[in-house]
Amino acid sequence: MKTKLRYTGLALLGLIAPTLLFAQEAATVAAVAAPEPTPYIDFGNTAWMIVATALVMLMTIPGLALFYGGLVRQKNVLNILMQCFILTAVITLEWVFFGYSLSFGSSTGALAPFIGGFDWAFLNGIGVNDVSPYYISQATARIPHLLFVLFQCMFAVITPALIIGAYAERIKFRGFLIFSLLWAIFVYNPVAHWVWSADGWLYKMGALDFAGGTVVHINAGIAALVMTLMIGSRRNYNNHPTAPHNIPLVVIGAALLWFGWFGFNAGSGLAADGLAISAFLATHVATATAAISWALLDWTINKKPTVIGICTGAVAGLVAITPAAGFVGVLGAVVIGLIVAVVCYFMVSVIKHKFGYDDSLDAFGVHGIGGIIGAVATGFLATPAIQSSYSGLFYGNPKQLYIQLVATVVTMVFSGVMTFILFKVVDKFFGIRANQKEEIAGLDISQHNEMAYAESD
Repeated sequence: MKTKLRYTGLALLGLIAPTLLFAQEAATVAAVAAPEPTPYIDFGNTAWMIVATALVMLMTIPGLALFYGGLVRQKNVLNILMQCFILTAVITLEWVFFGYSLSFGSSTGALAPFIGGFDWAFLNGIGVNDVSPYYISQATARIPHLLFVLFQCMFAVITPALIIGAYAERIKFRGFLIFSLLWAIFVYNPVAHWVWSADGWLYKMGALDFAGGTVVHINAGIAALVMTLMIGSRRNYNNHPTAPHNIPLVVIGAALLWFGWFGFNAGSGLAADGLAISAFLATHVATATAAISWALLDWTINKKPTVIGICTGAVAGLVAITPAAGFVGVLGAVVIGLIVAVVCYFMVSVIKHKFGYDDSLDAFGVHGIGGIIGAVATGFLATPAIQSSYSGLFYGNPKQLYIQLVATVVTMVFSGVMTFILFKVVDKFFGIRANQKEEIAGLDISQHNEMAYAESD
């Protein structure tokens, strides 16, 4: 009986085993042969990214325009507003004509890692229902390609606008406009391609820049320093310190920047998901930390907390958390907020005056230095708890810190050298520095023939 059962079991096994093996092989083949998920547009992600895009535009006009405008003297406020407004228009056209294609398009040969081609010039070949090729993973994003173009357009707009803070109150409008357009073409577009395009060499190296610490803030901040040194100080800068003409405008501008920055950072994940909320939270926490830290420094050192100080601290926090927002948690955000407040406070209150350079509205001291701090801090603080694929030195990956340092230094050198060259070219052919008469009269009158505030009867 036992022998019979044994033979029966063996027979059954002989029938079942090939079936199981075949099923396993078929499953393996199916898994290998299974096509990638078909791209589709997710309406929830799309709705969020439309809002995020609008929020980023709000950062330039009216956010940055009011923030910078309130900090200058009354006779120059319209000039600041005009600069921000016209850049929104001009850079938008540059972007859709060829800037987007150069930044995110593909090229061939030796140029491939450094700049895109013209395949998408005038948005050629991008259909209304095409899905963006740029997203975090196959499971997320799913937004229209045209929406990604528009979202990135707002980054391209605000970056040259940040440089305005370096040369405020002393630049010819024509020289400003030509320089800004050339800078967007020859400096912003290449760096954006390096860091954010799948073809970019820094992207392939593994550089982390979630929302623009390298591409936007270091890039613009170093350009601001070069412009400051080359254009020279405002008339009587060292003898007659200038005071902001309208601090309430500064507060409104800073608040709009804080509000709009949620689109800047939380939107950079390109999806309405947990990563967006994490970036939103990190942004808010770092900004709050930097704002209160700056106010406490003011209170301790100068005996009074100032409104300008807390607004500047908030902006510094926003800048520093930008590259790290999608890679650090709350603790990392607090650390970044504390560090950037102390370092940037020292830069704008001590270093600037010690060396005597006239960074009018602290574009370098806040955006340049803040961007550097944020980019490097990402190399230390990136945690796999936020995105499992990324980690920094403190989480066992020292290589990431090296990559962040390379990206930071390369961006600084490239931006500095190219800004120097563009300044020389534009100054030679068009002129950049306003003359003494124009500066004394104020740029509102000398460049635009307008006054911000009508004289009372």
